[in-house]
Amino acid sequence: MASLATPGIGSGLDISGIVDKLVALEQAPVALLNKEKTTLQAKLSSFGLLKSYTTNVRDAVARLADTALWQQTTALSTDSSSVSSTSTAAARAGNYSVQVSQLAQAQSLASGIYASSTASVGTGTLKIELGSYDSSNVFTAQTPPKSVDIVIGAGEDSLESVRARINAANAGVTASIVKDASGARLAIQSTATGVANAIRISATADAALPVLPTDPPSLASLAYDPGVPAASKLTQTVEARNAQATINGLAVSSATNTFTDAIEGVSLNVAKVTTTAVQVQVGPSNDAFKKAINDFVKAYNDINTYLTAQTRYDPDTKTAATLQGDGATLSLQRQLRSAITLPSGASTTFQTLSDLGIQVQKGGGLLVNDAKLTAALANTSEVARAFSNAGSGASGDPAAGLAVRLKALTSALTNTDGAVATRTAGLQASIKRSDDEVAKLQSRIADTKARLLKQYGGLDTKISELNSLNSYINQQFFATKNKNS
Repeated sequence: MASLATPGIGSGLDISGIVDKLVALEQAPVALLNKEKTTLQAKLSSFGLLKSYTTNVRDAVARLADTALWQQTTALSTDSSSVSSTSTAAARAGNYSVQVSQLAQAQSLASGIYASSTASVGTGTLKIELGSYDSSNVFTAQTPPKSVDIVIGAGEDSLESVRARINAANAGVTASIVKDASGARLAIQSTATGVANAIRISATADAALPVLPTDPPSLASLAYDPGVPAASKLTQTVEARNAQATINGLAVSSATNTFTDAIEGVSLNVAKVTTTAVQVQVGPSNDAFKKAINDFVKAYNDINTYLTAQTRYDPDTKTAATLQGDGATLSLQRQLRSAITLPSGASTTFQTLSDLGIQVQKGGGLLVNDAKLTAALANTSEVARAFSNAGSGASGDPAAGLAVRLKALTSALTNTDGAVATRTAGLQASIKRSDDEVAKLQSRIADTKARLLKQYGGLDTKISELNSLNSYINQQFFATKNKNS
């Protein structure tokens, strides 16, 4: 007799319920593995953050270990609105007295008055050159020469068109139109300041200069050459000048309002003529040094706070944090704390962070004593050695600077074969093994369920057959009894 489609129909037994309970017992190891996987995933996430914090410390100490940091200088001005200053590592400490007598300016020229901006100027060719004029107004072109020819043809000789042609020519000048109640003028200005960027304009005009108002306009009206007064028709409104100053009594000049070579490694930007000398002090960049140190302290405190939280055990709630008791984490914590407390022989003056004003606090964090740090930075060369002395390069070299030593440690921890990476890889491998084991168990449980359903299905069929046989026998018995009665 074939088995029934729904288990238990023939026998009345709850076969599905029985099988589900038996399978549930088989699921117990899977639940344990999933719980273990959750713990592993939490640790993996925590190690991901730990690597990030360690990388931040590494980057911060790498800055302190870089000798270029300690070569930075700063230039401070007593009147930055008149003379501002910047410096590079090439600058040498010193005090400079700066007096500004003249600012650099670009030459400006203006034409005569035209009726409007659409008035005709005349056709022909303008030649624009840049150079300098001597005391006799003799023009000397730049080397190499800067000369541009601008052809003004018929239909493009309005004041507006000429302005546009000049601006498009890249001749080292800009043109604009200035209007007032009397009419419009063409203004031409050199794009660069300094006496070497003065303008000369030659005009080859198609029409002669007008004598009468009814004569045609001539492009010759835009010529400028003070060395040839008869041909020079534009008016100089602003003279080309160099900036003039004295530095510690020595006269200096610049084509721009920036003096870049007057003091080695120092750039001076002048904005005003001064009536009294401006003092510029050049020295080590304590602000840059302090920022680098404070960035390191913040990065270290961040990882210290994180490690403390992740390894804490709460006796009241009997709850352990995610990395509590984790060997790799505790080892990293010990190594970091050792690195910031062990003295270094890089400097005979500053052997520990505490000597520099960086004090270890209860709980392992760091705190900067700014007054002590400022005092230490008065001896920049020794502070630099304390942090950045390379030593011999050997692991554990006592002559290595404090930052060099900590950089080596954090780099080793975050390398692909370092402790953090190795522990991360181990956790990932454990999670994969757990997943593989769960998959095997689930496959075995599915087979077990199928086997149980088959077995109980057979039992159901047998009981159903027995029930049918029992019913038949009862029918026959009662039929015979009734017949004999």
